[in-house]
Amino acid sequence: MGISFQNVDHSYKGAKKKEIIKALEGINLDISDKGEFIAVVGKTGSGKSTLLKHMNGLQIPTSGNIQIFDYTITKKKNKNPKMKKIRKRVGYVFQFPEYQLFEETVLKDIMFAPKNFGFSEEEAKKKALSIMKLLGIEHLASKSPFNISGGQMRRVAIAGVLSYDPDIILLDEPTRGLDPKGALDIMELFYKLHKETNKTIIMISHDMDIVYKYASRIVVLNDAHLTYDGDKVKLFESDIYKENHLTKPEVLKLIDYLNEKLKLNISYEHYDLDDLLKYLEGGDING
Repeated sequence: MGISFQNVDHSYKGAKKKEIIKALEGINLDISDKGEFIAVVGKTGSGKSTLLKHMNGLQIPTSGNIQIFDYTITKKKNKNPKMKKIRKRVGYVFQFPEYQLFEETVLKDIMFAPKNFGFSEEEAKKKALSIMKLLGIEHLASKSPFNISGGQMRRVAIAGVLSYDPDIILLDEPTRGLDPKGALDIMELFYKLHKETNKTIIMISHDMDIVYKYASRIVVLNDAHLTYDGDKVKLFESDIYKENHLTKPEVLKLIDYLNEKLKLNISYEHYDLDDLLKYLEGGDING
């Protein structure tokens, strides 16, 4: 087991006197350390980012326990030196991670995290160069991270997390602010990494098309509660997605239209428009 939430609550003080706001309530959730691609979804303010921040100790539960590999986080145990070890194993890619760039060159920026986690200068450089090659940014090594394009900055920031090889990767709105091509490139990168290394990836996204294409498991939050945890097809075949203020992916809207207007029987097992078009071009449109 990689991460396990055991009846976790998280509360904070509101703007009004004595106001207490619950960001998470009664969360029970188990996540494997390998092979999962999970999307955390829900309306704004449902607790998604709070949930993710608990997964590597950035926030501490008000009550309940979180087991992260071999370390248990509780309200009372939040300053243990193992927290750094947790953050090495559970990497966090924030929204707009490029805002955290600060070194004078791209290579130095990517080397910073592995050096911070105890890698030698030589090891950190080797890791950084390897990840830069994977992301197609090795030619930027000597450039300032502030004199490259927005898409390149996003890749540099992501490389900084991948450079120390975390077991689990947390993504908070990884495509936010990117154009469609940039968003596709970033998601294909993470999906390839997931498939080739079997790493678990946990992603927050409001984009149901991205969620439906890439995630194999969906966790839904609604007003601080976990209301669904399971298969993506079953989520959208039921009314649960409506009850949780989610929109249906475009590919499913098209499937619904074809099934209704042309009396077809196309299943929801087509995860994006390209896949559906290939299926329709194949001629077998009744199954």
